[in-house]
Amino acid sequence: MAQAAVAIKNPRLFEVSQRSSRLEAENTYPKEELRPEQPSGIVGESEAIRRVLADIESVAPTPSTVLLLGETGTGKELLASAVHHLSPRRAGPFVTVNCAAISPSLIESELFGHEKGAFTGALQRRAGRFELAQGGTLFLDEIGELPLDAQAKLLRVVQEREIERIGGNKTIPIDVRIICATNRNLEGEVVEKRFRADLFYRLSVFPIHVPPLRERRGDIPLLVDAFVRALAMQRGHVPSGVDETALALLCSYQWPGNIRELHNALERATILARGRVIRPEDLPDLNVPSDAGDSPAAEGGLKQRVDSFERSLIEDALRNSGGNQSEAARQLRVSRATLSYKMKAHGLGCSATAACFSRRRLVVTSFRRTS
Repeated sequence: MAQAAVAIKNPRLFEVSQRSSRLEAENTYPKEELRPEQPSGIVGESEAIRRVLADIESVAPTPSTVLLLGETGTGKELLASAVHHLSPRRAGPFVTVNCAAISPSLIESELFGHEKGAFTGALQRRAGRFELAQGGTLFLDEIGELPLDAQAKLLRVVQEREIERIGGNKTIPIDVRIICATNRNLEGEVVEKRFRADLFYRLSVFPIHVPPLRERRGDIPLLVDAFVRALAMQRGHVPSGVDETALALLCSYQWPGNIRELHNALERATILARGRVIRPEDLPDLNVPSDAGDSPAAEGGLKQRVDSFERSLIEDALRNSGGNQSEAARQLRVSRATLSYKMKAHGLGCSATAACFSRRRLVVTSFRRTS
């Protein structure tokens, strides 16, 4: 299972390409780096992820370069794959390069290839990633780690749409869509002279900001459910769910490692759990979120924290559903009766609260139509 997921509820992102291209090259790369794959399920319903998906659907059909900006572990490669598989290039290869994982002395050979005898150890001609991505998409992950000299050569490729292998004297035209990603502030890197300004402007034609998990807490229950189900299918003996207290703790945590950290925590919990559901004692130590330091929930014990976050989850679900309790219950994966009981327990009057959220939705809709 992919270690990062970003959203479900968008049928186009589940589009499966029935055709697969077969690359013939002089060298072989790991399958996870060279593949015409379909995107995994993207999980979430928050407004933050909906904006990202809308941007992806807008830019995917175009040939424009995309720059994905976001913290580590937010699922940028999954989103890059979604762009590829919603584009006219979906039948072509999707080639990934982690610029941070390749030695600076080898990065040019990896990207552009080399001829036999070009340098010591070049025993045969080798195609670079640009050639392998012909007709498809090249995903340059951690682009901010690219050395300055390699940046200059990449700029030429982006401008001229042709490459030269190291040691070669022949230009090779390329037909590749470029998607880049970074967790760095590239504008700040430009100011500090660590990233070329001209390359930055060439790559940031269509920037997409990927939200961290703490900004889309309402998606955590969906992600937890998806991960636990997938782990259960893989192993056949792990718990099939998470109890309410454990879920509230998961929702209250800051997740500095984002979705990847959440997945790792759940995988560990499924190993430690002895019952049919994951309980708080099965989870790793989760600190109180730093942005809740002055809240009553942070000052109280476990029950106060659980109640506070349970209430916030219910409020988010009601807000997202426009006050429709049946839809809110579906989002929260509980019955309508359970939601009604929880609303009363937290002082969220059923009829008044639903009407309030419904009015908010109407106001927002009216504003959008008139603006």
